[in-house]
Amino acid sequence: MLNALLAMAAIAILLGAVLGYAAIKFRVEGNPLVDKIDAVLPQTQCGQCGFPGCKPYATAIAEGVADINLCPPGGDEGIHKLADLLGMEYKPFGGATQPKPKSVAIIDESNCIGCTLCIQACPVDAIVGAAKQMHTIIASECTGCELCVPPCPVDCISMVPIEESIANWKWKYPVYALTASK
Repeated sequence: MLNALLAMAAIAILLGAVLGYAAIKFRVEGNPLVDKIDAVLPQTQCGQCGFPGCKPYATAIAEGVADINLCPPGGDEGIHKLADLLGMEYKPFGGATQPKPKSVAIIDESNCIGCTLCIQACPVDAIVGAAKQMHTIIASECTGCELCVPPCPVDCISMVPIEESIANWKWKYPVYALTASK
């Protein structure tokens, strides 16, 4: 009985050592810069920058393939943050899509036919509903990416700008931009 336990312990130690060596030898390291850039991006996964999501856009920026001024949901604030992170100069917004006012999708529930096409298109799961049932938007989760609007066959989704209030107001210029100029 004791010999069996010792044999099992020896096998476990040997396999553990082999796995530990393999983990060190064959480690795949990601680019930490990509993770830092991705953390600055708004995570809307909207594709307005020309890339399928925020992570591929961050990878393209890190590789020097894409410019820092292509993300409409990030706006000027995002460009400033990326420029500071990468030690680059601020560049005005560029690209085919210009920044729009912050907005949220609204479904006209009386016209909704429950096709679920908008649910499938939403990258952040901000739409709730079931097949052949009315759908609704969770406004606090909606990023305003507008990806749910084109697939709707009855055009019951509209984008409504979010009014500026005390709760969502921000400085028009980032504080660090004002202090850097002094």
